[in-house]
Amino acid sequence: MAKNKLLKALVFYPISRVYGMGMAMRNKMFEHGVLKQTEFDVPVVVVGNISVGGTGKTPHVEYIVNALMRNYNVGVLSRGYKRHTQGFVLATPQSRPEDIGDESYQIYRKFGPRVTVAVCEKRVDGIRKMLEINPAINMFVLDDAFQHRYVKPSVAVVLTEFNHPVFADSLLPYGRLRESADALNRADIVVVTKCPPDMKPMQYRIFKEKLNLFPFQKLFFSRYRYGHLVPVFEEQATEVPAVTTMRQGVNVLLVTGVANPKPLARYLRRNKAKVKLKRFSDHHNFTSSDLTAIEREFALLEGDDKFIVTTEKDAVRLLNNPYFPHALKSRIFYVPIKVEFIDEDESGKFTPTLEKTIRNSRLFK
Repeated sequence: MAKNKLLKALVFYPISRVYGMGMAMRNKMFEHGVLKQTEFDVPVVVVGNISVGGTGKTPHVEYIVNALMRNYNVGVLSRGYKRHTQGFVLATPQSRPEDIGDESYQIYRKFGPRVTVAVCEKRVDGIRKMLEINPAINMFVLDDAFQHRYVKPSVAVVLTEFNHPVFADSLLPYGRLRESADALNRADIVVVTKCPPDMKPMQYRIFKEKLNLFPFQKLFFSRYRYGHLVPVFEEQATEVPAVTTMRQGVNVLLVTGVANPKPLARYLRRNKAKVKLKRFSDHHNFTSSDLTAIEREFALLEGDDKFIVTTEKDAVRLLNNPYFPHALKSRIFYVPIKVEFIDEDESGKFTPTLEKTIRNSRLFK
């Protein structure tokens, strides 16, 4: 193990230094106007992170969209990671995950048509086209666009995970950071995500000291609140198990294609389930052979009291997968996730703070 760490340091650390210099140069070019930023008359809230995957962007985007849509006509734009299309694509009732990406598809299923959802690699072009299609949009939320600096945000919300904080990480490929922790200086709001339910005052203080934010920046802490199990295939489901009252010894095959499935596995185990994890890569597109393997592993679980559980993001891919075994459609469920804020000083104040920051950005434009 020590030899592997040394080898990784010798190989990847020098590369990460070169990568860091390249990112620093790019940021300087934006700051000095060599690379141009476009500012829109419509406020733009950017939600992102400076590490690779696993910070919980999609649930936080949904939280922000749900909060802002009460007072604004919201447009949600992302690049549509791992979609099979290119360029600008507007979400419609006919859209599939392959067309707009699983995250955008999930957001559209929840909020469309009350919210306009689209994908585009070039966010400036995407915003312009969305405004042409729907001139009533008066608020944009950009998913995973903190590094896409061609759009000048009105407010930047940056997430860092409790178990993988930016101050304890290193640049790619030695670590998980897309850019140095100094990039947090561009954030208006920082959220520490996936916090434990029993977070101690000392832990709050450590994060506040280590992050060392400017006075104008706001710090919040959030955690996941898991909902009741929902059938992936509603028409086929005959029984919906209650995860919070699972019988002792119920067997669960947890199928995930997300960056970090451990919090969900821990949650299920806390509720008495015997969990076997079948883990795929983040944003995984399930093939016929994948589903055959899932069916085989499910058959190997002991007893009749058994289910397949997956994440909400994976559910949208499995629901539209033509290879999913019909015999398992009544046995697979997903766990919906909602975000709640738990900062002992700022509890319940995230939305007013966000809206105030948006207003202030317009006043001093």
